[in-house]
Amino acid sequence: MNGFLKKNRMWIFSVPCALLVCIIIFRYAKLATSPQTPLVPPAPTVERGSIVDRNGKPVAVQTNFYDFGISPKMIENPAAFAHDVAPAVEMQATEIQNIITSRKNAQFAYIRKKITQEQHDAIVDIITDHDYAPFCRFDPVPGRVYPMNDLASQLIGYLGIMGEGLSGMELSQQDLLSPKVESGETASTVYGKNIYLTIDANLQYKLEKISKQAMETTQADNMMLIAMEAKTGEILSYISLPSTDLNTYPSSPEKARIDRPAMMPYEPGSVFKIFTTAAYLDSGAITEDTLFLCDGLYTRTTNMNEHIRINCLDHHGYQTVKGALELSCNDILAQMSDLLDTTSFLTYISKFGFGAKTGVELPGEVTGLVKSPESRSWSARTKATMSIGQEITVTALQMVQAAGILANGGIPVKPTFIKKITDKDGNVEMSHEPVYGDRVLKAKTANYILSCMESTAKKGTGTKALLGDISIGVKTGTAQMADLVHGGYSDTDFVSNCMAVFPVENPQIVLYIVIEKAKGETYAGRIVAPVIREAADEIIDHLGMTREGAPAIEHSGLVSISENNPIRMDEVVPNFIGRPKRDLIQPMIDYPQINFIVHGEGWVASQTPAPGTPVTEHMTIELNLE
Repeated sequence: MNGFLKKNRMWIFSVPCALLVCIIIFRYAKLATSPQTPLVPPAPTVERGSIVDRNGKPVAVQTNFYDFGISPKMIENPAAFAHDVAPAVEMQATEIQNIITSRKNAQFAYIRKKITQEQHDAIVDIITDHDYAPFCRFDPVPGRVYPMNDLASQLIGYLGIMGEGLSGMELSQQDLLSPKVESGETASTVYGKNIYLTIDANLQYKLEKISKQAMETTQADNMMLIAMEAKTGEILSYISLPSTDLNTYPSSPEKARIDRPAMMPYEPGSVFKIFTTAAYLDSGAITEDTLFLCDGLYTRTTNMNEHIRINCLDHHGYQTVKGALELSCNDILAQMSDLLDTTSFLTYISKFGFGAKTGVELPGEVTGLVKSPESRSWSARTKATMSIGQEITVTALQMVQAAGILANGGIPVKPTFIKKITDKDGNVEMSHEPVYGDRVLKAKTANYILSCMESTAKKGTGTKALLGDISIGVKTGTAQMADLVHGGYSDTDFVSNCMAVFPVENPQIVLYIVIEKAKGETYAGRIVAPVIREAADEIIDHLGMTREGAPAIEHSGLVSISENNPIRMDEVVPNFIGRPKRDLIQPMIDYPQINFIVHGEGWVASQTPAPGTPVTEHMTIELNLE
């Protein structure tokens, strides 16, 4: 040893050691004296707000989904793992084994994405029992459950896998439902707002049932229905068929996702006559007593030698304005168009809201098309043709908004789908108040057009819409659709539509129905007017509107009602069998962590899981009603 530890060797060994010690001391001192870097808190989670109907019935609620993945290279026995996990993820064991073996050297691979909370819990139990945890992973993803399935599907919209709304209210109200996290946010959870729609889910269900039956009966390609409160602009029902189950939205056909009332313009035909006639009357170009002669054909030759011909369905003889609307006379409406200058005519069309978006809370709304005299497609016959609802395209929402002007004595009311907005605790942050525009028509004009519509229901083209015990005004229309292949108009495809306002003396509801491409019978007075009557009857009964001749019964005013006990489910799933649907609303609100899926109407006939099953967070309870 004494021979090895020589002076030179000691210096060679000691100097590096001394330098190393100095470096360590220097770095320690630097760390000790430098300011402490604050820990970056984890980003807060965002809990998306719910969408409910006007009565608080959930139609879109937050839930948890998971992407289930594994590390293939860590799995020693792929066959055993696949066999154990397959039932819980509802896959074949061979599928799972193929994923593992095909990526055996990979660090990570997904087995299945967007599994439910129930599937997640079942898999957790399996991997715990078999010690699979070291190579399994769950990535939580935001999700949505739609308890009403396809009810008002285009209005409600769909939430994509990245937590962003893709359509409907889910898209247009994205920032309210799921607010963006601000920098510096310290809360662990940021809560979105809850949106109360104006639609009534129970009424929507009843009217969708009527609409689906009408589509089946007429063998139509598409159908639309809108029911709006005349005084407030609140839309009670919004139907676009075909529709899609929002819980299986990605696999639905494209045509079932289209929001037709907002996005699909069309030529309305004779229904449009109530608006053009209102313009002619309100401007003073004609009066209620002006007499016109219909000989079955409107003809005119311009000073440029243009020949205009518009056929009428019949020879109606001498008629006033009311008679022209009752009989839906093309000849007389075209004659009216000659009595008002183009600028004034188009000004009224614009004031009714055509050629512009209504501004409802929906994405993708279109403006339709109102021609300008400066456009190439404008001709000497354009104004006359527009008077009968052709050479102009509209949306169903625009038609309802325009009819609202007639129902409100000449004053427009803005349509809306939002009744109120609340925070997570139910505190109201916004409540809808009607938004009225500038007067469009004199009250006298609007009321007279309503009386013409009532007369049309009593003895004109809309007699099949007549209610009998409540006054109703209607206007029907059947328009040829454009032939997109050969040009011109199709001989087989028609838009059959009908507008209704009731009661006429004090309008409360604007109801509009459109049936597209019906097979066989296409006249709106024969295929749409009966649906108007059936839908109006349903609305009247649902809202409890007073019918003429309804029996009056004297009563003490005291009513004894045996109430069902409130539903509690703190530990186990209760027995829902025999409960009416109204009893299910409160537990949906009280237990937001439970996913309720409700099928049908009436009373609960069966349920899954069975009564007595332990309650777990985010479990799904499926109820079938009859």
